[in-house]
Amino acid sequence: MAPLSGLVPRRAQSLVSEALEDTRVVLVNGARQAGKSTLTRLAADSRPGTVVRLLDDAATLRAAHDDPAGFVEHGRLMVIDEIQLAPELLRAIKILVDLDPRPGRFLLTGSSRVLALRSLPDALPGRMEVIELWPFSQGEMNGGHDMFIDAAFRHGAAIEHSSRLRKRDYLDLAVVGGFPEAVRRTPRRRAAFFASYLSTLVERDVLEVSSIERQGDMFRLLALLAGRVSGLLVPGTLAGQAGIPRTTLARYLELLSTVFLIKPVPAWSGGQTSRAIGTPKLAFVDTGIACHLIGQDAARLDEPGGAAGPVLENFVVMELARQMTWAGERTRLYHYRTKDKLEVDAVIESPDGRVIAIEVKAGATIHTEDLAGLRNLAGHLGDKFAAGYVLYTGQQTLSYGGRIKALPMDALWLMAP
Repeated sequence: MAPLSGLVPRRAQSLVSEALEDTRVVLVNGARQAGKSTLTRLAADSRPGTVVRLLDDAATLRAAHDDPAGFVEHGRLMVIDEIQLAPELLRAIKILVDLDPRPGRFLLTGSSRVLALRSLPDALPGRMEVIELWPFSQGEMNGGHDMFIDAAFRHGAAIEHSSRLRKRDYLDLAVVGGFPEAVRRTPRRRAAFFASYLSTLVERDVLEVSSIERQGDMFRLLALLAGRVSGLLVPGTLAGQAGIPRTTLARYLELLSTVFLIKPVPAWSGGQTSRAIGTPKLAFVDTGIACHLIGQDAARLDEPGGAAGPVLENFVVMELARQMTWAGERTRLYHYRTKDKLEVDAVIESPDGRVIAIEVKAGATIHTEDLAGLRNLAGHLGDKFAAGYVLYTGQQTLSYGGRIKALPMDALWLMAP
């Protein structure tokens, strides 16, 4: 993939514009360097009289701490960047928008999961909409529709797709990841960005949320997690391997999720079977970061013993997570694993209980055993099983009956309803 040039349109931009039309406070939450400031600047440029406050600036932050009420006083839209640096502003915002309930008063950004902060004085219930902004999706970078979830729920097993991409192409995409700064760089300079990003995350962003005893423990944990990407997230096992007390490790995992570095994917059972286990799976928000931590480029991932399988699973799961923020179909993301070790990498459930199930394979050939988890889940769900897909690195659609198909992996971002 060639480095990007110019401004890349974001799917979330329309979500922000719509929310400002009927909601008093809009919060854009996501990883540092994911493009939140650019997104909010575009929203500000379209609304005359907007004031922008950057809390990364020391003098601005000091003013926010000294006089929260005066800081937020403004008759039109106010953009406040990195609101987690001064969460006491939220109380002043609440008072202001209660007195003047016009929509579009505040557009906030946060590089931590603001609503999870223990120092949060008030979550602004009923007054604030939260929009998650992830690093670039493949559709945003490569001009795709990014509507696989809607297409899958609408058409089920009737979906057909062919592709020109092969395994190495997908690995190249996974290694780059989706951070705007990383996408624009050469491989050597990309590695420098990732190293700096992780240092800033641990030495600054994590400490803004909570104190940590030893930064070295956090870096060691990150390397350990990257080596177990797409695996089960078992704190007890990780604590023993990292040499970190279990209670401390559980807190570190929560912190890494709070700053949008990792995403625990909960287990699905749906009340259908007591054979399902309840342990979450580990996903990195960005596969480029994960590949950097394990020191594998596309060539090394593709070697025997490389991490192509778990990395491509993470890649697919996070593309789905991105799409869920703008899909027309409201859904939740899970994984499925039985005590007999039958697995489905991604289970996407709608509010009415319909399920799309996705298994990810790094190979271009599908074997009978690759379908076992999907067939097990289909048997438990009956009519609620809308469709099951094996997303693989082959180039053709293959049908296996029982509402199960194999699709080339780029169907994720090229399909539309």
